[in-house]
Amino acid sequence: MSAQAMTGPTAGRAGDVNVVRLVGRVSATPEEVVLPSGDVLCSFRVVVGRPEGHQSRQRVDALECTAWLPRVRRSAMGWQPGDVVEVEGAIRRRFFRAGGSAASRVEVEVSSGRLVRRAGSA
Repeated sequence: MSAQAMTGPTAGRAGDVNVVRLVGRVSATPEEVVLPSGDVLCSFRVVVGRPEGHQSRQRVDALECTAWLPRVRRSAMGWQPGDVVEVEGAIRRRFFRAGGSAASRVEVEVSSGRLVRRAGSA
């Protein structure tokens, strides 16, 4: 997928790339979320192992993902904890109001995703 397809023809500077590809396990049942604006998204977390020999003691990263596109939401809502999935998208920082104050969250905005292997399958 081209960087232009991910970010649009006028986004960022020439040469900027914001493309993410993750292959990992779904950590919990994906949830459909209806925002106050009425927009609907699917939220889930993908756990990805770090390479051996990494200097940190942390062995995995748990990455928040959101799917806004109806086709991708439908696919993700069928995933189960432990399923291995592959997702592609872009890193986004989303701003919102929570408890009367401004907050933000960094997440992967998923543009495509697929089930690689069901939990418990060889």
